[in-house]
Amino acid sequence: MAQKLLFHIEAYADLAAELRTAGGYEAATVEHRTFPDGECYRRVVDDPRARDVVLLGGTPHETDWLELYDIACAISSAGARSLSIVMPYFGYSTMERAVRAGEVVTAKTRARLISAVPPCEGGTRVFLFDLHTDGIQFYFSDWHVTHHIYGAPLVGPLVERAAAGRPYVLGATDAGRAKWVEGLAGRLAAEPAFVYKRRDARTGKLGVTGINADVSGKVVVIYDDMIRTGSSLVQAARAYLGAGALEVHAVASHLVLPGDALDRLLAGGLIASVSGTNSHPGSRRLAAAGGTVVSVAPLLADAVARS
Repeated sequence: MAQKLLFHIEAYADLAAELRTAGGYEAATVEHRTFPDGECYRRVVDDPRARDVVLLGGTPHETDWLELYDIACAISSAGARSLSIVMPYFGYSTMERAVRAGEVVTAKTRARLISAVPPCEGGTRVFLFDLHTDGIQFYFSDWHVTHHIYGAPLVGPLVERAAAGRPYVLGATDAGRAKWVEGLAGRLAAEPAFVYKRRDARTGKLGVTGINADVSGKVVVIYDDMIRTGSSLVQAARAYLGAGALEVHAVASHLVLPGDALDRLLAGGLIASVSGTNSHPGSRRLAAAGGTVVSVAPLLADAVARS
């Protein structure tokens, strides 16, 4: 059987090399140019006709959505037998529902965009990694089979590494993440904890009002699906330390870390370490700073192989 062809968007060149090794794929290329007016030229160089193709294309930035869509359409139109669209990071996952009138449910509109990719004869599959909300996978059309890959096999060892054999509590930044943290805590046989927050009616700001578990003298490892600015993480760390925690570590599936977010996260001295996966290119900032970053490539390759 011929090797699967692996294409990728530009933002995931580094992860593509790891995925190619993990899956035993054949490297394929896309030609990119930008016209003077800013329009993009793209061409699928390697012929995907009658081939099983993997397209690595998460969405760390707004423009990556269109690049992913354009390349996927080109692969399908060129006659690929099957197409597996692997998305390590699904952006806009926090906009999975409308809270105020007129809000755009961007997670749904973006899922519809990917669902508009013409299906291949042998099937088109979408692989999503550690979504903010489970229900997002059902925003995709029924003619694209969608798989949600959970990151517990990667996140669990990172949590235990941070605890370093000491008694620990698996913490959440707030009650909204309690379900996820409880699930992982059960897998790790750890005690879960979360902080209670209340929104100030005058200022609209959220403030910590309490913690549901005894963390005194214990290490707290906070797990969250993503770290962006890290403000909620810092607020939770301060609450856990205030309740007597020995130290606080942070583990996340998606290390977005825009701008100077990582510097600000570590500057206060509240968080002893940050670790996570390379599902987002922002993880390179943590790796460069000496933090622990594990690859999602083997997990993703295994999911594609089993589909």
